[in-house]
Amino acid sequence: MRIVGGKYKGRVLVGFDGEKIRPTSDMARESLFNILQGVIYGADFLDLFCGTGAMGIEALSRGAKSVTFNDADKNSLIILKKNLEKLKVEEAYEIKNNDAISLLKRADKKYDIIYIDPPYKTDLGVSALKEVVNSITDDGIVILESETPFNSTVEGLIEYDTRKYGRVRLTFFRKGE
Repeated sequence: MRIVGGKYKGRVLVGFDGEKIRPTSDMARESLFNILQGVIYGADFLDLFCGTGAMGIEALSRGAKSVTFNDADKNSLIILKKNLEKLKVEEAYEIKNNDAISLLKRADKKYDIIYIDPPYKTDLGVSALKEVVNSITDDGIVILESETPFNSTVEGLIEYDTRKYGRVRLTFFRKGE
């Protein structure tokens, strides 16, 4: 696993041992940031289920103003901190150790881009989408990574695009009725 673009391009990240955690592939991450290239620079980015931090570090690498990394799993945050130290990341970031729903309910900040990559076999993605409306800027973007198609509606969000990369689906939302 490596950073695929920007300031830290080519840098290899520390990953998890075993198969329990499934990081987003380099190909899917590169495709996502190609889509976001017009809006990532200067953005406040929330990596809601950050795992190793690859998505948020990629955002910083490509010019995000700040990243909030969040994960409920302390082991994920240990790996995240190793990656931030290994790359000597100096850009603005903060690390939170909360469950995603609690973080969104208490959020005192609005983000331009929110990336939601929950464990696939849970309903945490849909639950997070239901809470995200008050945490996104008016012209912000919410991206849900999932293994299966998103077949629901969420009050306050409009689904406007879906992309598939191998087994990964990225579903894009913006504010709306």
